[in-house]
Amino acid sequence: MEPGGLGRVLSDLLQPDNALIQQATAQLREAFRHPEVLPQLCQLLAGALDPQIRQLAAVLLRRRLTKHWRKLNREEQDRLKSLVLGALQHEAEHQVSVALAQLAAMLLRHQGLERWPQLLQLVQQGVRGPDPHHRQISLLVLSSALESDPEAFAPHYSALLRLFHSALGQRGQPGALYYSLRGLAAMAAGLGSDHLNLMRSLVPKVISAVRQLIPVNEVHASEAMGVFDELMESEVSVIVQHLSDVVGFCLEVASNRALGDALRVKALSTLSFLIKLRGKAVLKQRLLPPVLDALFPILSAEPPPGQLDAEDQEGEDEGDEAQTPKHVAAQVIDMLALHPPEKLFPQLMPHLEPALRSPQPYERKAGLMVVAVLAEGCGDHIRTRHLQALLGVICRSLADESLVVRSAALFALGQFSENLQPDITAYAGEVLPLLLSYLEGVELARGGHLAKAYYALENLVESLGAGIEPFLPVLMEQTLGALRGPGGPRPKELALSALGAIASAAQRAMGPYLPHVLEQLRRFLPPGPQEQRPLQCQAVETLGVLVRALGREAVGPLAEESCQLGLGLAEGQDDPDLRRCTYSLFAALSCAMGDDLAPHLPRITTLLLYSLKSTEGLVPPAGDTSSFLLFDDEEEEAEVEGEEDLDGEDDEEDEEELFGLSVESAYVDEKEDACAALGEIAANASVAFLPYLESCVPEVFQLLEFPHLGVRKAAYEALGQFCIALHRVCERDPSEPHAAALQRLLGLALPAMARAVHRERERLVAMAVLEALGAVLTACRQEALRSPGRLAELCGALRAVLERKTACQDDGLDEEDEEDEEQAEYDAMLLEYAGEGIPALATAAGGDTFAPYFVGFLPLLLNKMKPSCSVAERSFAVGTLAETLGGLGQATAPFVPRLLPPFLAAARDSDPEVRSNGVFALGVLAEHGGEALLPHYPKILALLAGGSAQEPSARVRDNICGAVARMILSQPQALPLSQVFPALLRSLPLTEDFEENKTVFRCIGFLYESAPQQVLQQVGEVVRASSTVLGTDRLPADAQVSLLSLLRHLSAHCPTEFQAALLALPPDASAQISGALGSA
Repeated sequence: MEPGGLGRVLSDLLQPDNALIQQATAQLREAFRHPEVLPQLCQLLAGALDPQIRQLAAVLLRRRLTKHWRKLNREEQDRLKSLVLGALQHEAEHQVSVALAQLAAMLLRHQGLERWPQLLQLVQQGVRGPDPHHRQISLLVLSSALESDPEAFAPHYSALLRLFHSALGQRGQPGALYYSLRGLAAMAAGLGSDHLNLMRSLVPKVISAVRQLIPVNEVHASEAMGVFDELMESEVSVIVQHLSDVVGFCLEVASNRALGDALRVKALSTLSFLIKLRGKAVLKQRLLPPVLDALFPILSAEPPPGQLDAEDQEGEDEGDEAQTPKHVAAQVIDMLALHPPEKLFPQLMPHLEPALRSPQPYERKAGLMVVAVLAEGCGDHIRTRHLQALLGVICRSLADESLVVRSAALFALGQFSENLQPDITAYAGEVLPLLLSYLEGVELARGGHLAKAYYALENLVESLGAGIEPFLPVLMEQTLGALRGPGGPRPKELALSALGAIASAAQRAMGPYLPHVLEQLRRFLPPGPQEQRPLQCQAVETLGVLVRALGREAVGPLAEESCQLGLGLAEGQDDPDLRRCTYSLFAALSCAMGDDLAPHLPRITTLLLYSLKSTEGLVPPAGDTSSFLLFDDEEEEAEVEGEEDLDGEDDEEDEEELFGLSVESAYVDEKEDACAALGEIAANASVAFLPYLESCVPEVFQLLEFPHLGVRKAAYEALGQFCIALHRVCERDPSEPHAAALQRLLGLALPAMARAVHRERERLVAMAVLEALGAVLTACRQEALRSPGRLAELCGALRAVLERKTACQDDGLDEEDEEDEEQAEYDAMLLEYAGEGIPALATAAGGDTFAPYFVGFLPLLLNKMKPSCSVAERSFAVGTLAETLGGLGQATAPFVPRLLPPFLAAARDSDPEVRSNGVFALGVLAEHGGEALLPHYPKILALLAGGSAQEPSARVRDNICGAVARMILSQPQALPLSQVFPALLRSLPLTEDFEENKTVFRCIGFLYESAPQQVLQQVGEVVRASSTVLGTDRLPADAQVSLLSLLRHLSAHCPTEFQAALLALPPDASAQISGALGSA
């Protein structure tokens, strides 16, 4: 084909005629089978009159040469590089220049700077030259090259920073500024401490450059602001040194209502990201007041006349709210809530209280939205100090004259119900009737408002747990009535979702309602019209919740029917949401069916693995606008030419391109739920699942680096459950192959978890990893630590959390700046998950093996018990130490001198939670400290006796009983039993911490065997105490058996006293004991 013919083909591709485009595509595909197409494209690139042809020629060359560059000889490569450099210098059309710059970047990726120094020379000359056009083109080329391969420029970063200093100092050249900022963003990740001095003075120029771009091109300004995000994540913390300027600039842009929403949203998103990464520095530099001063007007801004905020609009997609300044401003508050509430609330309340009392509805709405988003991050603070007052405001707002205020109140109530448990349940008697009454008055046509009302109801009933039973009749009447009554799919979908929440709380108490519920579910489970699909998905999800809540016996034949239904729907409908819901159903069925799920596992695992491997829903990044079929067929073309990629380089590039894609949320949710289902099925049907484990592990392991945090989180959890499942197989069917397979899996999973603890930037994922690690250690015990160095590796990961040296704890402060900082509640949660791993490691390793590692943990934990530390820190530290002593066992003795003083101090703490843990710790220290603690028994006993008499907290009193029982079990000869034992019995029953019942009644049984006279003198008290736990869930089953044995002995050895004790009990308690003894 002649160049003129190729030019006509390219021209046809640009015409608005589908038939002509298809014909031209076929011709172009044929042309690409011949080697002369490359020089022809080069001629068009250099000489075509139509700029669109030149642009398309550059694009086609880039796509072609991406895989065919190595086929050119050295002379051809040099000629092509010269052509591109010449075209860049002479091209006048900007879009062609962009395509040329991308082509140059691709060539540089293949060649490297050392083989193409002319490109860097062109850039340097253009930037420093007098011609503004050449300066812009040079920076365009540089930014494209940096975005393509930033590491190639690493040796030149200092020179490039000086170049950007020069370029960003220019005025009146927005294009040059834009490409400078893009280039700087591309290289930010590679900046190190040796670039610090150059970077210090660059940030003000960056702010000035973005400010200059705003009036010229808001889209470019928004993209350019991404440089702040990149610099915040770089190794060099230069943003912290300019924090006030960056925060002020973001607030300036966000507050300017004359600017477009997209730019204001970007400014607020940058602020939110900054607070996430550098929140403590924001607080330390006293930037919280100006942030709040700017956010509240954004939150309370009224929409244009006749319009509503996005979240208040009615429509089919009320759940898909667009990102607006108001929406993202609330996210900034949400991010602030993850930092110490003691710092936040004093600054926040002067804004919040007037807003909640304001005569303006949108100010009242803003106040309620702030209250709502605070509930998660500041939950403990609200529960202990503000719950009653704020809940009263929310409930009163449900009767507000403004619909937008009522909607915000519903959202706030839902957030409170979800995040302020268990305290919120104390108000259920007032709130639930109010909410049900409100639901009855909502018009069915108001789908968005109805959804908010059901959201509040669901979260409230789920928080009730077993306390839902008194409300169950009215709740079931309301939800079943909504399903039977009039209304479209959306109201019924919401009612079905509420039904699932009710079942989740009620558990087996749902049994009497099962026939009525199934009657309604069967109406919506079969396939129907497309508009009914969300209703069908919700029906499947609710069925899964029911199966999980009712358990195996109640579900019975429904399990098999449900499994067949789920398989039919998943295999018969190509819908990610429906598949996701069936996966949740399969996971629930594994709880009810266990290994009986085996006949269905081939089909279930095929579906789940399909979802894990699937690339459905991948969306090209913005800016990739190519639509030519030829681009999708290059692999086919390569096969025709008989090429093979022998070095794998192209595959690597393809993989990198794929990682730049975004994924539609439905497919992300599907992958997340598939991971979760695989893990749960493996754990519940471990033996039956074994044949599928080998194919599932690699697919889940690949998702540990998935860009979406929910998928990463589910993948780590599933990997942990795989380990637990294989350990159960080893227990049930021990063999050498099974043991070897477990070690291989642990050798894959545990190092991955340890790495994630260090490197994962998202706290939620890091917490999931720590929780999964703890579960594996608890289940597998010493098997998890057989590999040499494994114990040290895992201890190192947990120590990194305690020392705040992990990626997700990096807040931009130096260590010396952190000492006086209060702890955010999310930080406390992360510590708690790490703390749970320490006793699990101690138990798995054994006391003597773990003791040297405990020496390393001890100062870190004792440091968090200082009086200046927060309640959460003190409680965490003493609780973790106490639990760890159980794993140390007799190896505790050498640590008694270091542990006793802080434990005594904790037992006297002003906070009841810390006191409770301190008393518990003293008991555990007595249990395992042996003779080393004997000299201190009088001091400990005096403290406990005094506390028992004056202690206002029921939990502390219960733990005193447990501690005394442990002292008796450990060293009975060291105590005046004739005084201590009757006092212990008089303190029963326990009223809050029922876990201590097992220790207390074990102590009574121990004394009956070792000093029976002590027990025989207290038969009445023993019988009375026993009547409060026998036949209840307050005492575990094995302890119930031991207690019954003791009561039978007492009944036989002293029948008179025993009968007198029974007569002194209430009739029902007496009958309970008599019946239990009779049946035994």
